[in-house]
Amino acid sequence: QVQLVESGGGLVQAGGSLRLSCAASGRTFSSYSTGWFRQAPGKEREIVAAISSRAINTYYTDSVKGRFTISRDNAKNTVYLQMNSLNPEDTAVYYCAAGGYTNLVRGTGGIDYWGKGTLVTVSS
Repeated sequence: QVQLVESGGGLVQAGGSLRLSCAASGRTFSSYSTGWFRQAPGKEREIVAAISSRAINTYYTDSVKGRFTISRDNAKNTVYLQMNSLNPEDTAVYYCAAGGYTNLVRGTGGIDYWGKGTLVTVSS
């Protein structure tokens, strides 16, 4: 069993930065790939970024490439999402998830664990 708790969300002006953290409990966390999803008001949840269990592979959705960086520290059971050059379109609830890498990237199901989310609001 893995529990995921996100933190680091908040209000930031356009052009600013935030770093989200996802703290995981459970001894098997390092065996899971991990991803960040987001859901904006009135929109479907979408994958933002994913990282394989040993950080060999990473994936970014096109809209965040060059601005966001996903990383993980398995010794600390934590995954990070560094978000730079934020714009109002990045406003959403951001969720951490763990599961198979392909499932995370496709975002279509088969994801084993979800956090409760953290709100990111970017003002113009």
